[in-house]
Amino acid sequence: MLALLSGGQGRLSAEMFDLTAEQPQAGPTFAETGALLGRDPRDLVRSGDPEALLSNRTSQILSVCAALATYACLAETLPAEVAVAGYSVGEMAAWAIAGAWTAETSLRLTDRRARAMDAADGGAGGLGYVRGLARPAVEALARAHGCAIAIVNPERLFVVGGKRQDVAALCRAAEATGAKAGPLDVRVASHTPRLAAAVTPFQAALASSRLANPAPGRLLFAGATRIFQTAGAIPDLAAQVARPLDWAATLEALGEAGVDRLLDLGPGHALADMARTALPQSRSYAAEAFHSLEGLRAWLAAPAGAAGPE
Repeated sequence: MLALLSGGQGRLSAEMFDLTAEQPQAGPTFAETGALLGRDPRDLVRSGDPEALLSNRTSQILSVCAALATYACLAETLPAEVAVAGYSVGEMAAWAIAGAWTAETSLRLTDRRARAMDAADGGAGGLGYVRGLARPAVEALARAHGCAIAIVNPERLFVVGGKRQDVAALCRAAEATGAKAGPLDVRVASHTPRLAAAVTPFQAALASSRLANPAPGRLLFAGATRIFQTAGAIPDLAAQVARPLDWAATLEALGEAGVDRLLDLGPGHALADMARTALPQSRSYAAEAFHSLEGLRAWLAAPAGAAGPE
């Protein structure tokens, strides 16, 4: 079974829409994103102004746009049964891909999510990564620096969040122990208690949206859980802005569900890289690794064991 993975923020680039920029199937997604941001997203990422992309709201909307644009170009090629999961704000795209919302609703709700998070965080938050330490050691460092674990990834890779200066200090302390660590280009302390005040307004926005259950043949996962009834999952989707995510558990659940191919819709290729490590028996690729949509569609249509763009 194929799994579609939609990424989080922090992986934006001038090339992120290269596969989809001229595709008519992606046009409505680009139009809605442009209406929210006041500028065509394809022009925005190519503007050469990295500061403009680091805004939390802009980054979240562009990240969801990237996954939805790629999905729109592939939807007619997909097999009848597909698993879907999203990493952080990628969950907003994943719910749309699963059929819970339209792409336009997903983007509008992403806007509401980002605004609520910005209001709660106050502009001082950020994220960093620590690789190579056991969880208890990372938790101890987080406590010592007023931070918290935000995301648990495979292979002892953790995302930590807090005030940006505290995250930087935590990363320096982790490096002093021999770990790899550093800040991420994310300007909000996602998935930490700093964002507790964002949960209620975001949940209200979700509850007021037009919502459906996952479409037939769409297996929607969050954490280690498959979602059958989206209305009952709204409180958890809202609460995740202020509590840690366990992406390692999501990948494990996908493997247990029979996933043997994974496609990282983007932005970037981090989810494909992690899936390749966590599920070595599966074939994992990022959409951006393909030279053309035709090549990507051919891989989707090929037998499960077919090689990708090596």
